[in-house]
Amino acid sequence: MKTACPLDCYDACSVVFENGKLLGDKTHPFTRGHLCYKLNHYFDYPQLQSAYFEGEQISLEKALDILEEKIKSSQEILHFRGSGNVGKMQSITDLFFASIGATLTEGSLCDAAGQFGIEQGRGKNLILPLEQIEKSELVIVWGRNIGYTNHHILPYLQGKTLVVIDPVKTNLAKNAAMHLQITPRTDLELACMLARFVYMQNKEDEAFIEEHTEDFNFYADFIKSYRMVPTTEKIGVDLLDIATLAELMMEMKTVILVGNGVQKYAHGTEVVRAIDSLAAMLGLFGKEGCGVSFLGDTSLGLEDPFRVKARRVPKAEVDFGAYDICFIQGSNPAVTMPSSKRVQEGLKKSFTVVFGLYSDETAQLADLVIPAKNFLQKSDIRFSYGHEFVELMPKLQENENALSEYEFTKEMMGRFGLGELKAEEEYIEIFTQQLKKKGDYFVLPSYEELPYKEGFDESFCFIDEVEDEFDMLQEGYYLITPKAKNAINSQFKRDPYLYVPLRSGLHDGDRAVVSSEWGEVEMEVRLLAELRDDCVLAYAGSAINFVTPPQTDQHGNNAIFQEVKVKIQKVKE
Repeated sequence: MKTACPLDCYDACSVVFENGKLLGDKTHPFTRGHLCYKLNHYFDYPQLQSAYFEGEQISLEKALDILEEKIKSSQEILHFRGSGNVGKMQSITDLFFASIGATLTEGSLCDAAGQFGIEQGRGKNLILPLEQIEKSELVIVWGRNIGYTNHHILPYLQGKTLVVIDPVKTNLAKNAAMHLQITPRTDLELACMLARFVYMQNKEDEAFIEEHTEDFNFYADFIKSYRMVPTTEKIGVDLLDIATLAELMMEMKTVILVGNGVQKYAHGTEVVRAIDSLAAMLGLFGKEGCGVSFLGDTSLGLEDPFRVKARRVPKAEVDFGAYDICFIQGSNPAVTMPSSKRVQEGLKKSFTVVFGLYSDETAQLADLVIPAKNFLQKSDIRFSYGHEFVELMPKLQENENALSEYEFTKEMMGRFGLGELKAEEEYIEIFTQQLKKKGDYFVLPSYEELPYKEGFDESFCFIDEVEDEFDMLQEGYYLITPKAKNAINSQFKRDPYLYVPLRSGLHDGDRAVVSSEWGEVEMEVRLLAELRDDCVLAYAGSAINFVTPPQTDQHGNNAIFQEVKVKIQKVKE
């Protein structure tokens, strides 16, 4: 039987479940039979088989009784829903919590700053279809380690001129025609320098600008405000390399694949908007083999039966200790949230409920644990933010020891007299009826073979100002926090090490205290020749969030894990 991977990943693999094993679907036009480490080792990580209250094993019925009693005696309730499973049925729990007046979250720990930047320029964030990447001549991979996070797209890069922009010399960068190993946090400046070279040679797409954009003159003044020599020195790469890349972009069909790495900063929205503005200047929208791809907005054009009005708080800034009950679903905030000490102390103050798959750090801190069904044990539908295809996820296994999100919501709605839900199949049908078809496959409702071919809903709006108060001259190393190859945040095989440059004075196996104004943590060191001398790297899912800031970007949408410099002190033996 066919299903799809539910993990928070670009690729959304099509899966065949056969004889108790997960296999790749060789007929799928994108994933083509290949699965990643996470799915190949999915069953290595034991699923919760029982509910727990204060560490003691209890029945599911008893767990729901306790939760009902606590809700009825509480004033402030938080529903914190993560993206451990990105199937559409996961958000049905919002119906219950909104109905009882709970606080929900808004924004993201991952991509909301970039999403907002795209919306400010283009108006909407359409998926760039795979065939447009295939038709390109030049592919620029900007702040995105495709080999770790999106490896099914690698065949689409064959035969292209490949440029990588990244502070780390990734394996992809080693095999690229050009690698700009920029100073972290200078992506906006690089976009402006590239635009200046285009402008100086009068190579902007005047017809596109005239027909589809507004305020280009303000944008021209904005990019000219960045002086060539000092800005290039700040970026930390050779001016000739920037000029060469600009020449390539002016002459070739160009696709820019933008990753989350560029927007984990206070001005992250403006960074992505600056990259988009460079693309608009060159007329890269609505043309064959061209475009900018960030995480696409899968909600576009979708009537979502689980969309609710509720009081909300920015996800990255949640104070768990301010609530009587914290109900945490599909997330491990004790590790994945910024400022881990603050998060863990807050969870200990509240009555914490975990509804999830694993006995992770948050579950171990929780007062009440309710086991959730995995993706094989319930019905769902999977949209992808990395490509246009949509996959159905039928129920393939039974599990009487856990609840699906639908089952939990139906039970709690009944207990509180909040009305009946539709049948589970009806909700999935609501989503399915809105999909388009591409051959034999479902695709997103917003799918366009050539996005923005008819222009934008309104004129493209160029960036013309930015506020950036970060002191790049402060002491310390820039912190880079990418996704690990064999984990998705804290799920699966984590990479626990602190990677440091060769000139750090440290050695493999050393213990070091990493510190910032937000906290400190001791980690084991690994040397990494591929790092700039001014950077350290720790993968998401490690202990590094003890030093990251509990803040959002300037627009309140996104966690800003990299808006910090850290110090390192070797632990004496």
